[in-house]
Amino acid sequence: MRDRDEAGRARNARPRDGLGRPLPYGAEGVERQPEGIARTPEETVAEAQRLLDEGKPFHAHEVFEDAWKTTDDPTRELWRGLAQLAVGLTHAARGNCVGAAALLERGAVNIEPFRHEPPHGIDVAGLQAWARSLAAEAKDRVRVEPVAPRLRHGT
Repeated sequence: MRDRDEAGRARNARPRDGLGRPLPYGAEGVERQPEGIARTPEETVAEAQRLLDEGKPFHAHEVFEDAWKTTDDPTRELWRGLAQLAVGLTHAARGNCVGAAALLERGAVNIEPFRHEPPHGIDVAGLQAWARSLAAEAKDRVRVEPVAPRLRHGT
């Protein structure tokens, strides 16, 4: 029988580690990011940066995914691209270089429309350079030691 949340949606209740990998039931895991939270863009960026700084890119991805799924304005694709970058970083940290390169490249492409007029102070060009560099490194190695990006200039 599948685990379900309060609304009856399928949800894996197994604890997870800091990179989002499921742990055995009863194991000590990292607190999960609550899902479906509507945050302001400022709150989204601040929370995602905090999680990235703590080495929790999987959790940062969930914050970006909430922004992506709860907005219908033109920035929707920005949030989706940022979620892809966070998943790419997650794959890199887990040692999945092929998955890391694919998601980092896809995310960099998807945030391109925001490059010349970046919303919410997001350093789109800097994130693209970071993502492409890490993707290239991942393609050349079996394992990389990724460093979390800065979402804004000078932060």
